Amino acid sequence: MWIEVICGIVLYKVLRMFFGNDDVLDVETSDFNAIFSVATRLEKLYGGKAYVGLRIPDADSGSRQNIDLVLVTRGEAVVVSVKNLAGFVSVNADGSWLCISDHKHKEEHHPDPVAEAKHQASVLEAYLEQRGVSLPEGYLSSKVIISNPKFRTLNPDHFKPEVIQYENWVQLKPEPKGAFSGWIKGAFRAAKKDIQESTHQQLQTILSTAPMWDRLELKASKYVLGEFMEFKGKNEDIEELKYIKRSKVGRMIVQKTSMFGFAPTRLQVLYYFRDYRTEASSSSEGKEVTVRSSTEVVFNPQNAKKVRKFKLSDITSLTLSA
Repeated sequence: MWIEVICGIVLYKVLRMFFGNDDVLDVETSDFNAIFSVATRLEKLYGGKAYVGLRIPDADSGSRQNIDLVLVTRGEAVVVSVKNLAGFVSVNADGSWLCISDHKHKEEHHPDPVAEAKHQASVLEAYLEQRGVSLPEGYLSSKVIISNPKFRTLNPDHFKPEVIQYENWVQLKPEPKGAFSGWIKGAFRAAKKDIQESTHQQLQTILSTAPMWDRLELKASKYVLGEFMEFKGKNEDIEELKYIKRSKVGRMIVQKTSMFGFAPTRLQVLYYFRDYRTEASSSSEGKEVTVRSSTEVVFNPQNAKKVRKFKLSDITSLTLSA
């Protein structure tokens, strides 16, 4: 019997070594996944470009304002706050939300999301003006999108019109060129004058180079926003990865697994050097190295109480903010 148990443990470890450690995916990624899912769908619905995970300097508070995403088209720019809440939600008299969570029926209090999104839009507008872009009146707006189908309320009419509730969110259809559907025009978009091409390009350049969270993409299309700290592992592997730091590298991609007989499984990592002469976060010039799959990325997720360690074998890519 003990021989069977030992063989089972060995087999389990071997399978984890070759196919990755799924335990790392128990980190709470659902909120981040919801943001990226909404960003992708908005781009498909309205075109334009969605900028995710911005950290815009707020001159008034001296801190940085976190913005889930900003959708930019020729017709408008929208600051979008994504709420991935599950449970019964009610609106208090001051605009704040009370959520009775499905998880252990825990009460969660949330400041007025509409007021927060409007404040984020005002901080973003001030930041853009500082960098030389003055937006036409009415071009920048804010919305709150409910992305979770388990979001429930007894009084949906109590929510402000800026809130796009889930049942409306899933009913949106791609917008025909040169036309607005009735619901989209009234609830999400309004007929607005296109900004000049030069202003549009300048706005995109500023947002693509604005401060933002570092981004981890894990296997199974799971995302984590936060701050890259360092690599952990064998000295020779860390030496190979020493050039991967935000001052030098914009993106790192874990390409494929290399197997050398009975040696530890190794991964090929391709990283692209940052080119400050261009608008892109990194140039086409890159370097490929091979390191052990057990090498770890130490990462501090946004709003997390402690840092996390992710094995390279569980990672698809790492994008570093400038």
